Amino acid sequence: MQFDLDKNVRYGLAYSGGVDSCYLLAELLRQGFDVKAYTILDDLQITRDTDDSVTIASMLGAEQEIIRVNLWEGHDELRANPWNRCYYCKSMVFGTILEHMKKDGRTVLLDGTNASDREDRRPGFRAIHELGVVSPLRAAGMTKDMVREESAKLGLPTANKPSYACYGAYFGKNEAITPESLAATVNKFMAEHPDAADRVRTDGNIEPSPAEAAALERENAAARAAREREAREATESHE
Repeated sequence: MQFDLDKNVRYGLAYSGGVDSCYLLAELLRQGFDVKAYTILDDLQITRDTDDSVTIASMLGAEQEIIRVNLWEGHDELRANPWNRCYYCKSMVFGTILEHMKKDGRTVLLDGTNASDREDRRPGFRAIHELGVVSPLRAAGMTKDMVREESAKLGLPTANKPSYACYGAYFGKNEAITPESLAATVNKFMAEHPDAADRVRTDGNIEPSPAEAAALERENAAARAAREREAREATESHE
């Protein structure tokens, strides 16, 4: 799969250690792109994903930076756990990575969103549009199944890895995430599912109500329009 990207650009990759970002990192390196992997580590993340990210990056000879984020300092909207929690989470993840990329002289952030990801179900798309994140897999029309197939061809151990969600997926809508409630949730989950490292989990999205879904569609449309307007203005300023 050839990506429509500029090889003169220095890229950053939001790299979780999941199926999509591992494949994308491998393929970008195979095609000769200048890319650095950035992995966010906070208390909502599954340890196995972070471990996998390190293993795969080392296997590929990729440059990786693990960025620790303190969930308990700020991030009030994320910890309030509204139905669109993933928007606040993605904003935090992408925003933090962009700050580190700027220090490294990298200008374009990529992520592993694929063509199977539904914009009407994923509030995180708004953050993608707002922050100008580029999703090569989605742009190339690659579905989750295609990513798995191509991962297998490259010999990636993540080819058949289950999809995981953060621990926030186990909280109810508007159920605040605190250190105590998170610890209780993790302990309960691990006690009930000792095989959690290999357990298939949900996609982590809280089902929006019809009104919330309509709001999500409006927010995503507005974010896309703003990003497209900025791109047009930038192009016109260089003409």
